[in-house]
Amino acid sequence: MNKIPFGNTGLTVSTLGFGAAPAAFLKTEVDAAVGTINALLDAGMNLIDTATAYPGSHEFIGEHFSHRRKDFILVSKCGNKVQGSDAPNWSAANIEYSIDRALRTLKTDQIDVMLLHSCDLKTLEAGEAVSALAKAREAGKIKFAGYSGDNEALAYAAGLPDIRVVETSVNVVDQKNIDLGVAIAKQNNLGVLAKRPIANAAWKDVNDQPGMYKNYAATYTERFSQLGLTPAEFGFTGDANAAWPEIALRFTLGVAGVSTAIVGTTKLANAKKNVEIASKGPLPIDAMKKLREAFKKADPKGLWTGQT
Repeated sequence: MNKIPFGNTGLTVSTLGFGAAPAAFLKTEVDAAVGTINALLDAGMNLIDTATAYPGSHEFIGEHFSHRRKDFILVSKCGNKVQGSDAPNWSAANIEYSIDRALRTLKTDQIDVMLLHSCDLKTLEAGEAVSALAKAREAGKIKFAGYSGDNEALAYAAGLPDIRVVETSVNVVDQKNIDLGVAIAKQNNLGVLAKRPIANAAWKDVNDQPGMYKNYAATYTERFSQLGLTPAEFGFTGDANAAWPEIALRFTLGVAGVSTAIVGTTKLANAKKNVEIASKGPLPIDAMKKLREAFKKADPKGLWTGQT
């Protein structure tokens, strides 16, 4: 699997990462998820993304992958209330407790990247949350501090000196962040994780989406219908449901500044297909341009904000 510099962190990251939220939520598929992640790690994928807000996710990773800790960059998120603490959201006490708990449940001595999990702009401007991450970094509990979110809050965070990594929504129907926060992150040479790169399969009927994705899928499906594009316009023939995942993933990988695209499938066949797609690299420049122009034409007033 292709690997590139992870911004200015000194780390090298695979262009495809694994999002551990589905592995935690879909508890009936634990064995399948373990097998899929091991196969991805064996194929060279070296980033796993999780969060304190994903019930059971830290425990899942700690139990099944702590023995492979050297094989991957571990990214987590914090800031919301967690079990065992009454500290307010985004407070220094909350963040300190969350990080200490994460170290225990993930069964690791250090977390590579800890992100503030979608706090608003006002919280970022207050400074307490970012300072708490900086304190954890100075204590050696985390290597790098970062921010996960969208829109104006992302743009602000990407300009802070303590922030070295950002995570945000980037896909064919979620392009607001490209010209906003991702552009600033690229300018400052930050590591950028793109979430939802396959746009929650917006080309499918929303009723076919798993329950945890329906809210995002509804918005994305509506946007996708307004783009009015077909796979044939990009040189793809045959089943559209097979063509669009490749177009979508390669679009996200082609966005300047994006380091890695996070995909959370627990199905081994889908994971292998994603690896195959990622190995092809970004879409051609003309295809990237067509998708960018279609988005701007469908949303001329810029009302389609990044989906947090």
